[in-house]
Amino acid sequence: MFDALIRNGVVVDGSGRPGFMADVGVVGDRITLLGPANGASANKEIDATGKVVCPGFVDPHSHADLTIFRSDHVALLEPLVRQGITTFVGGNCGMALAPIQEKNRPAIETYLEIFTQINFASAPWRTMGEFFNLVESQGLLLNSAVLAPHGLLRLNETGADTRGATDDEIARMESALEQALDEGAVGLSTGLQYWPGSQSDTRELVRLGRALKKYGGVFTSHLRSYSNTLDKAIDEVVEVARTSDIPGQISHIFWVPDYGRLGPLIRKGIRALAKLSKYWTVPLPLHVPQQQRIDQMMRAREQGVRVGMDIMPTTTGFTHMLAFFPPWSLEGGREAVLARLREPEQRRRILHSIEHGRMAWPHTGPDAWTLNLFRLMGWECARIMAVASEKNKPLEGRRLVDIARERNVHPLDAACDLLIEEEGHVLVFESMAEPDDAFTERSTFAGLRHPEVMISTDTILMGMGKPSSLFYGCYPFYLGRYVREKRLLPLETAVRKCTGLAAEHFNLKGRGKIEQGAFADIVVFDPATIASRACFKAPAQPPTGIEHVFINGRHVVDGETFRGDLKPGRLLRRGA
Repeated sequence: MFDALIRNGVVVDGSGRPGFMADVGVVGDRITLLGPANGASANKEIDATGKVVCPGFVDPHSHADLTIFRSDHVALLEPLVRQGITTFVGGNCGMALAPIQEKNRPAIETYLEIFTQINFASAPWRTMGEFFNLVESQGLLLNSAVLAPHGLLRLNETGADTRGATDDEIARMESALEQALDEGAVGLSTGLQYWPGSQSDTRELVRLGRALKKYGGVFTSHLRSYSNTLDKAIDEVVEVARTSDIPGQISHIFWVPDYGRLGPLIRKGIRALAKLSKYWTVPLPLHVPQQQRIDQMMRAREQGVRVGMDIMPTTTGFTHMLAFFPPWSLEGGREAVLARLREPEQRRRILHSIEHGRMAWPHTGPDAWTLNLFRLMGWECARIMAVASEKNKPLEGRRLVDIARERNVHPLDAACDLLIEEEGHVLVFESMAEPDDAFTERSTFAGLRHPEVMISTDTILMGMGKPSSLFYGCYPFYLGRYVREKRLLPLETAVRKCTGLAAEHFNLKGRGKIEQGAFADIVVFDPATIASRACFKAPAQPPTGIEHVFINGRHVVDGETFRGDLKPGRLLRRGA
């Protein structure tokens, strides 16, 4: 007797091989049958005729770990499960909620609070292990693997200073990383384009790679550059992975060129072509720069380096407003930063840094940062994603330049004023043209098509602001648009990119495959209707075509029914 039996479906098993007809039987939390069920019976039977049965989607780059300790995390993360996600890797971009060490605890608490709008002064955990124990005691909606955050390890040693770390400080970071790995972190994440990770150097990262080698952890990186030195930034991850013989992961690959003095004119042309793409898309080879970087990754793999890459199926990114500012302006903690933004002379200096800063490798100088998106993408790139106050809620979703025009100020002044009004709590979308227009979309095709590039969401679901459409329909959108509509790649390859590829790279044993003995993380979807209904203007829309979702054998999504009360997820500790 099976607990659940899925009959007559086409199994696309996550390996990339062709789909095949088979029944899938589940007992407890495992798949115990893959083949003909014959006359077997089950407590729950599903007729999957005409449907695809595949592994639950494995998201290799998420920030859902910022939510899993909360009592309301099931409601917040429901959109992930409804789109078929059963497992995520969190703690990305150098930021997670542990360890909160004591040496520079105020700097760590401020760093976390500015992004999450939560005060962690009374957090009932200090170490990664204590955080994991709390989460497990409360129950989890999804399977969750978490990376140790380089940003927190670094803040504990250097505080709010903008400088390199000493050998002794790196040694203590290495020790703290070993403790986090011993307690179950699956690797180390870095946010090298963000402060404070931007102040590190390759020597520091290689030193930390020694701990990862010892514990079998993965090194992930929001790169130091996604602009004209992107090749060097990829080489840095390859160097860390090669030197320590560890898996490396290049996070959410994209490319923003520096057009120099011609930038305003070229960006104006791009925006015009983006508007035209509502009717006709100019067939320019925009995918070539991304393809070159994928080729760079594949050359490293041919040389024996274990390096992977993920991509979001969108041209609209999102981050904190302060990330648009030069690193020198972020010294000293929140109050010091906001005081700096209030001074007219400091604003003039910030504007000069934005307009004239040299994006020179390795981008550790005060004006050498490469997340200089106002210079690279223009002031028009920013739209408000989330604020804290009710007064400014109507600004969410609106362009910064339009807000500046209404206030009769320069866009930088509008950004500074809004940060001051919100005490630093401002998240933003950024896009070169219209959100997810069909013209700039072409620049993502190389990664969306390549069989060795994973698909990710970069989820930030914290119950505030205007969410990205990816948080509600990333994987249905990917399979519907790029497999069914555009036919960029076969379904089997696409499913592997969403499941088995990430599970293998992050060593999530028993996940990402439909096979006997694997954990019963299963999605049943209709290949003819799977799609996302979410869009930039109305993102909070469930997808179509996702009919059933099982997590560890528990039937969480059954048509329109969602059983979040089951809390079937597990914390996937390293080595477990």
